[in-house]
Amino acid sequence: MNGLTAWRTNPGLDARPVFPPQVVVQVKALACELPFEKGIPLSRFSTSEIATEAIQRGIVAHISGATIWRWLGEDTIKPWHYRSWIFPRDPQFEQKAGPVLDLYQGVWGNLPLCPDEYVISADEKTSIQARHRRHASLAPKPGEGQRAEFEYKRKGALCYIAAWDVRRGKLFGRCEARSGILSFDRLVQEVMEQEPYRSAKRVFWIVDNGSSHRGESAAHRLQEKWPNLVLVHLPIHASWLNQIEIYFSILQRKALTPNDFSSLDALKDRILGFQHRYELIAKPFEWKFTREDLSRTLRKLSESSQPMNLAA
Repeated sequence: MNGLTAWRTNPGLDARPVFPPQVVVQVKALACELPFEKGIPLSRFSTSEIATEAIQRGIVAHISGATIWRWLGEDTIKPWHYRSWIFPRDPQFEQKAGPVLDLYQGVWGNLPLCPDEYVISADEKTSIQARHRRHASLAPKPGEGQRAEFEYKRKGALCYIAAWDVRRGKLFGRCEARSGILSFDRLVQEVMEQEPYRSAKRVFWIVDNGSSHRGESAAHRLQEKWPNLVLVHLPIHASWLNQIEIYFSILQRKALTPNDFSSLDALKDRILGFQHRYELIAKPFEWKFTREDLSRTLRKLSESSQPMNLAA
């Protein structure tokens, strides 16, 4: 009997076909392929399409999508899922991201931070729209989740600018009509003019490369106003290393989805109300991603971006 034939260990009606291990391996490998690279006009395979392709390629004589579903479930392979991502483009990605990860571990320049040194993660969540649904949303009921009307009227948009004290679990935020230098500086002022930051030895502000705090000019501008402020820039496309983004994702899930606000004032009240509510339970995030983890991740990305040796 060859690999093209499935057989049963038990002739009973409920017995499952048993396939040679090499067949299982080949089918899983097929599931990990990008169909269009093989000339198949598909973006992703479904289990039934994998079964059809396995038969057409002569991997197996007969197989069901349910069997393939079970095999893929064993290795959590989900070819029908996808997510967007961006390869690091900054040639100094690791050199720039490393100090930020050190700060999350309480280290700067290979020395531990002092008790009167603080780490702030800050960013803007821009263009948050207030969408007033044409009909009221319906509450959940047995067997059915909340229902939100598809059509809506635009009631404007605002920008939420927030800062997160990484070591203390303290949150600051304000809503502005738009982002920009003046809006960002108002948030910095709100933080830096209160204790313990006003009297701190150093306050490290971790930011991305947005126009309101980009480059050395922003560092000089802010340090002229607050000499104990140290601006630390992340590499380009490194929002996943900015802890304030964790809070933004919580805010989006818990307070802004579904989006149904009658006015900008209602949207502002929801955002700031949730901020106050979250502060009552906030604790520092358990950040475990280190410089060493970053190095391993970048090596994997570099390897995955290289052409595959199909002859290997």
